[in-house]
Amino acid sequence: MNRDLPSPVKTQASVSDNVLISLRRIIQAIDLHSRQLARQHGITTPQLIILKQIQGQEAMTVSEVARQVSLKQATVTDILNRLEGKGLVLREKDTNDRRQVLVKETDVGKKLLKTAPSPLQETFLEKFEDLEDWKQNMILAALQLVGTMMADDEISAAPILSTGLLTDTLGS
Repeated sequence: MNRDLPSPVKTQASVSDNVLISLRRIIQAIDLHSRQLARQHGITTPQLIILKQIQGQEAMTVSEVARQVSLKQATVTDILNRLEGKGLVLREKDTNDRRQVLVKETDVGKKLLKTAPSPLQETFLEKFEDLEDWKQNMILAALQLVGTMMADDEISAAPILSTGLLTDTLGS
């Protein structure tokens, strides 16, 4: 009998523990990045993503921004309210179609973007895209399975790595 081999029960608990540890590390990495971004730049991850989306654009409609960042228009409007309150974006009526609201970055927003780090998902995606296709698909399948195990079908998610509500304020 080999005493070096763990019992099946112990091995299963170890695998389960390691899955939970890995999930916790992911959550901590997202939370740490979000807090650092808020502390250093006074902006949330969703706010940074929207600001980066409109960066360098002439002007975009709110619905275009929402579609491009995969968020509901109401969520984007709320985030834009906060960005506008901080003087980072400017919203104005379209001169050709007064029903449309156009959004663009301000000089203050441009300055913030020069100093702000990349959103965590950009760093992750750079590393992820360097992986072989089979590894990417393996990760996708595992995360989809974990997601269905942990969340109700009613939960929808945008491709934004952030903790908390996407419209958290940070002092507005």
